[in-house]
Amino acid sequence: MSAVWFAHRILIALVLAWIVATIVFMALHMVPGDPAELLLSTGGTSPDPATVAELREKLGLNQPILVQYGSFLGGLLRGDLGTSLVDDYPVLSEIALRLPRTLELIFAGTLLAIAIGVPAGVYAALHRGGRFDRIASGVTALLLAIPVFVVGTLLVLLFAQTLRLMPAGGFTPLTQDPVLHLKLLTLPAIAIGKGLAAVLFRMTRASMLDALANDYVRTARAKGLAPGRVLFVHVLRNALNPVVTVLGLQMGTLLGGTVLVEYVFNWPGLSTPLLRAVEARDYPMVVGIVLTISVLFLLINLIVELIHAVLDPRVSAP
Repeated sequence: MSAVWFAHRILIALVLAWIVATIVFMALHMVPGDPAELLLSTGGTSPDPATVAELREKLGLNQPILVQYGSFLGGLLRGDLGTSLVDDYPVLSEIALRLPRTLELIFAGTLLAIAIGVPAGVYAALHRGGRFDRIASGVTALLLAIPVFVVGTLLVLLFAQTLRLMPAGGFTPLTQDPVLHLKLLTLPAIAIGKGLAAVLFRMTRASMLDALANDYVRTARAKGLAPGRVLFVHVLRNALNPVVTVLGLQMGTLLGGTVLVEYVFNWPGLSTPLLRAVEARDYPMVVGIVLTISVLFLLINLIVELIHAVLDPRVSAP
């Protein structure tokens, strides 16, 4: 991995982050109506003009658009995302409290998907056309067809309400009760990881079949290499490259599904303040959370590209 390639990827990520921030800023100012008036409107009654003018002054809406844009970017560079209009609480502090819980859920769902999807795809490819291959292919098609919120609801009905094996939802810190924390994490992790596991299974199976058909695999077998060495050194390593790429592309879907999963299981991640902020027209909170999710998506894709470059050095070759 060359330093020039690494610097180039970092530069691209920074430019994309700036573009996302600009789009969010423009979208905020393209919303119909006066944000201050919308925020103060209750019960269909018009707010007091003096109060509206005071709030516009507080939000800086009286300044020219370029001045507002400069202040917006300056705040981002300083790590200042503003203050919630509803709770009068720093947006960054709220995100810092909620983000680790969302990341934990994403990590658990991804780990579960990799642990199930990749080995199952490898086994299905090695036994192509067998019973496991046919059953697993049918199950993955079913998992991809069912929306994540439906899966979450079914998991609650089955494991929490009927079998009473798992709690229906909620959150307990890991330091307070590790066992209960893992139980509360299990069902939402399954709900968010089910689609990714199905995608990884299909991609791993297809990549393995493609790698097994290559000449270098037949040559390795003809040389009398052990089957395990052929599988792990010559087949699996080459087959994982497209799997890693697909994993990065699926992170956007995973982040979007997290909002629904957190809502179904009452998991106190970023979805709770986001939905509340949208309902209350708390624009600083909405912008802060949307930017955080966007930057997180860019960061995940950067990490995936780095892993891809390690697995296949030709990617970063000058």
